[in-house]
Amino acid sequence: MSLLGKAAVAMWWSIRPDQREEFSDWHSHEHFPERMSIAGFRRGSRWTSTTDAEGFFVLYELEQYEVLTSTGYLDRLNAPTPWSTKMMPHHLGMVRSQCRVAASFGGGVASSLATVRLSPEAGRDAELQMSLTETLGALAQRPGLTGGHLLLTDTPRMSAPTTEQQIRGKDGAADWIVLLSGYDANVVEDVTAGQFSPSSFRAAGAREDILVGRFRLSLTMTPQDVAAT
Repeated sequence: MSLLGKAAVAMWWSIRPDQREEFSDWHSHEHFPERMSIAGFRRGSRWTSTTDAEGFFVLYELEQYEVLTSTGYLDRLNAPTPWSTKMMPHHLGMVRSQCRVAASFGGGVASSLATVRLSPEAGRDAELQMSLTETLGALAQRPGLTGGHLLLTDTPRMSAPTTEQQIRGKDGAADWIVLLSGYDANVVEDVTAGQFSPSSFRAAGAREDILVGRFRLSLTMTPQDVAAT
């Protein structure tokens, strides 16, 4: 899953069981095509948690960081459709990080994904980033895995919350994000329990508050998919 640009939006949230069917319909048939129609959006993927019955992860890969403040994107964020307006309040515990891609290795879209949310200890940013980059580069070619990526949150300065944010309420944000994808869920699990365990991250310079999520692919879409419909 080599990332297709220099920036990304990474999001985690929960959907209650009674809303999942409509959420999946809306997100697959309206929301994803809408986002993929915005200039600079290169790929979107939706992932379902394998450890939390209500959890989702969504990643948008963007051509450039400037797409985050582009007129095309902000116009959509400030003019949600009626269906989006209905669904936004059901995005519970939203964590939405607007990121620069610091490192990306691998290729293709795989079926399993681990996400790791972490922050560097004071004064250890460079040390941690170097360690993560070297490890991800090596892991991307390991049997069972297909990609490893490091995202650093860099929230654009905005004058006011967008309409979508106002509907959802206050969003949280991650700091640094590690993504590890693979075609073998057992290998992804083994790596996140070993080389990429919380204790390994802490030894490399990360703070204590590390969150690991595990997901399976639900849907991926590109602008070419929208153009073909």
